[in-house]
Parts: sequence; structure tokens; C-alpha cells
Amino acid sequence: MANLAVVATLMAIVVCGSLMETVIGAMYAVGESSGWTTIGNVDYKQWAATKTFKLGDTIVFTYNKQFHNVMQVKHADYRSCNVSAPISTHSTGNDSIIIKTYGHHFYLCAVPGHCQAGQKVDINVERVSSELAPSPSTSDPQTSPSLPSPSSTPTSAMVNIPNSASKATSLTTLFIRVGLATTLFVGML
Repeated sequence: MANLAVVATLMAIVVCGSLMETVIGAMYAVGESSGWTTIGNVDYKQWAATKTFKLGDTIVFTYNKQFHNVMQVKHADYRSCNVSAPISTHSTGNDSIIIKTYGHHFYLCAVPGHCQAGQKVDINVERVSSELAPSPSTSDPQTSPSLPSPSSTPTSAMVNIPNSASKATSLTTLFIRVGLATTLFVGML
């Protein structure tokens, strides 16, 4: 009987763990073990093409802040490696950015020559038909946010802190439900 209780508890933990990504979002290390760099010929276009980004996911840029930075730019600036009008700039060396809108999110390194050498990435969040989000009012996916936008441009320090009380509430509710189900199951043994 004790073994069944252990099995039930382990099953509950596995279920909670698998559901956490849905509630919180996945975390992606840009360039994986290579990080955000010009060394090693990292193909960021190929790296991004192998991922399915969703709203709520976090992308993490890890780099040596003495030699690199991260700048979010518009599509035209991304194509031409123009760093004169960034949407946002990050420079901590460990920048976590939560994806809050559908569409393309363009990032590059503003250090001269780095973008031209391939240190740029296009994070594309496609709308999936199974997602229950309102239809965009325009054809531009970047103008139709599906999660609340902050009132100011986030800094890398701000995005490291979870900013959605609803996510925390959803996760807490999930744990309570799984805990109750586990208790009821174990109690029936």
C-alpha cells in the first residue's frame, strides 16, 4: 500500500512538471551551449528554425557583456544590421526576455561587425489555430499583442522577474488540484 502511495505521488509530480511548461512557458537558451557569440560559427537562423516558440516562452541571451549586447530591432534594421533605432537594448550578459506577442521578434548584436558576421536571430511566434486568442484587427502580427504589454519598455532586470500574477495563480491552482487528487487517490487505498 505504501508503494502505491509513492507511485501516485511520483505520477503527480511528473504530471505537474509536464504541465508547468504550459502554464509558465518554455525557456530557450539562444545558441544553446555556445550562447550569444561570434565564435564557433553559430547559425542562429538554423537554431531558431528548430524551435516552436509560443507566447509566454522566455528566450535567454548569455554572453560576455564586455564583447556583446542584445538589441531588439525592426525587420528592416535586422536585414541591414542597422543599430541606430533599437526597440530595446540589453547588456547584462544574461538577458531573459519573455515573448508577449505573436509575430517576428528580431534581435542582433550592436557591436560593429557582429551582426554582419551572423550574430542575429529572428524569433517567430506563429499563431496556432488551437490557441484561443482574439483575431488580429490588422494584418501585422506585431501590432496585435495577446498578452498584456508593460507600460514601458522592459529592461533585462525587469524581465527576470515573473510579471504575471495570473501565471502564478494558475500554477498554484494546478498544484492544489493535483495535490487534492493525489490525496483522494491515496486515501482510497
